[in-house]
Amino acid sequence: MASAQDIRRRIKSVRSIEQITKAMKMVAAARLRKAQERAYASQPFTEKIQEVLATVANSRLDVTHPLLAKREIKKTAYLILSADKGLAGAYSSNLMKEALAAMEGKAKEEISIIAVGRKAKEYFSRRSYQIEREYLGFSERPTYEHAARIAAEVSADFTVGLYDEVYLVYTYFHSPINQQPMHLKLLPAQAPEAAEETTRDFIFEPSAESVLTVLLPRYLETVIYGGLMQAAASELGSRMTAMGSATDNAEELIHKLVLNYNKVRQATITREISEIVGGAEALK
Repeated sequence: MASAQDIRRRIKSVRSIEQITKAMKMVAAARLRKAQERAYASQPFTEKIQEVLATVANSRLDVTHPLLAKREIKKTAYLILSADKGLAGAYSSNLMKEALAAMEGKAKEEISIIAVGRKAKEYFSRRSYQIEREYLGFSERPTYEHAARIAAEVSADFTVGLYDEVYLVYTYFHSPINQQPMHLKLLPAQAPEAAEETTRDFIFEPSAESVLTVLLPRYLETVIYGGLMQAAASELGSRMTAMGSATDNAEELIHKLVLNYNKVRQATITREISEIVGGAEALK
C-alpha cells in the first residue's frame, strides 16, 4: 500500500494538472465565443457570393475561366485545415480519418497535401505523402488575409497544372460537443445550383465573363475563409470539451485519493495507538 506521503504527493500533482486544464478550458471558451461569431458572420456573404456565382455560371452566355478548367485527373491536391496544437480530444484524428476517406482509391504519388496546421503536416509527413505547401501558426485565429494568401497560391498552382483538382477537408462546427469532418471539391470551381427566381436579379456589366474573372478568386477566398472559421471554432470547441472532461476527471481522482489518504492515515494512527497501548501494558 502507498504511504501517506506518496498519496499527498500524488494529490498535489493532480491538483496542479487540474489547475492547468481548468485554465485551458476557460481560455478555449473565451476564444470559442469570438470564433463562433466570426463563423456565423461569414455565412451570409458566402451564401450570397455562391448565389451570384451560380447565376453567372448558369447564364446562357458562354463563359470560361482557368479556375473552371476540367482536365484529365493525374494529380489531386487536398487542402487540409487542421490544428497547430493538440489537447483537443478526437478533433485531429477524426479530421485525418475524413482526409484518408477522401483519398480512398488514389495512390500516394497521385496526391499532394496542402497542410494548414501542424497536425496535418506531421501526420502526412510520417506517412510519406508529398507536402506541397504548409501554413502554420494560425489555426485558432485565422484571418481573411490567411485565406486570401492560400487561395492565391492554390489557384496559381492549379492554373499552371501542378494539380488537376483540389479538395478542401475541414471540420464543420455545430456545437462545442458536435463537430462534423467533411470535404468538398474546391477546384475546378463548381457553382451551386441557382434558384430560378434569382437569375433575374443581376445585370452583368460589362459582361458575365468579366464578372466571373473577378468573382471566382473572391469565391475561392470566401470558401477557404469560411472553412478556416469553421475549423477554428471546431478546434476550440473540442479543446474546451476535452479540458472540461479532464478537469472533471482530475476532481474525481482527487476525491478518491483524499479518501485513500484518510484511510491510510487512520490506519497509521490506529497502529501507533496500539503500539503505545502494548508498550504501556508491557511496563506493568
